[in-house]
Amino acid sequence: MKYVLGALIGGVVGYLVLYRLIGCSTGACPITANPYISVIYGIIMGLLVAGSA
Repeated sequence: MKYVLGALIGGVVGYLVLYRLIGCSTGACPITANPYISVIYGIIMGLLVAGSA
């Protein structure tokens, strides 16, 4: 259950923070230029944090 919650929170944070807030306006940033990559990166980070908690 904590992994699912971590993945959901990580996906939301990845989209809202990495893509919307920090997003690269020139498109040269590989993680923040694409919303799908930002969400996947957020999910991975959420799973890692949930696994270590």
